[in-house]
Amino acid sequence: MARRSMLDYDLEHPPASYLRLAMEKVLTLYNTSIGKKAVMALTGLVLFGFVIGHCLGNLQVYLGPNPFNKYAAGLKELGALLWAVRGGLLIVFVLHVVTAFQLALATRRARPERYKVKPPEVASTYASQTMFWTGPLLLLFVLYHLAHFTYPGLAFADYRHSTHNVYGNVVNGFSVPWVSSLYIASQMVLGVHLYHGAWSLLQSVGISNTLKNERWRSAAQALALAIVVANITIPLAVVFGLVR
Repeated sequence: MARRSMLDYDLEHPPASYLRLAMEKVLTLYNTSIGKKAVMALTGLVLFGFVIGHCLGNLQVYLGPNPFNKYAAGLKELGALLWAVRGGLLIVFVLHVVTAFQLALATRRARPERYKVKPPEVASTYASQTMFWTGPLLLLFVLYHLAHFTYPGLAFADYRHSTHNVYGNVVNGFSVPWVSSLYIASQMVLGVHLYHGAWSLLQSVGISNTLKNERWRSAAQALALAIVVANITIPLAVVFGLVR
């Protein structure tokens, strides 16, 4: 029997079939618990990077009105690239939320009855236990945050939201006590979520060592705490008149 060439194979299997085969493999992997955890790890890593970058950008408010407004204007000047990044983040965010919900649902179905007394190997941290609740709370906060500072730009007091004076929006927005309180509370929720997320990410990618787990756990706590403290300082600085 004559040996078939790659050309013959390619003619029988056009590029569309390769794409369909690849998609089928991806969906098959996603339908497994391991696949979903891998998606959670990858999307979580992207979102973690965004949170760090967003935090560093917001800290430029301490440089004063002109530098901060210039930074905000620079982002807008990215135009199509900015919207591409936003679209990509939206897809990652939705995928992260949907996958988390599916994993939580699968876990509940696998263990419909809760343990009356959790054995050591089943016991989890407080952050892990509240992960199911911190996720939806953060989703609500993200929607509120977008409405407050991005679109449509809501003024929760006697001031007008500006599309150019972003520094003024921050000062005016956080001058409202309940707005600052809401942001501070949300950052605490974010800290719990980030801590468990970072810890789970390390385990998902295989960086888990019995002898070094406490160090990794401490590193995850320190990183989450640093982000939370940095974010919280901004509304507090406005409240106490350090940023005005």
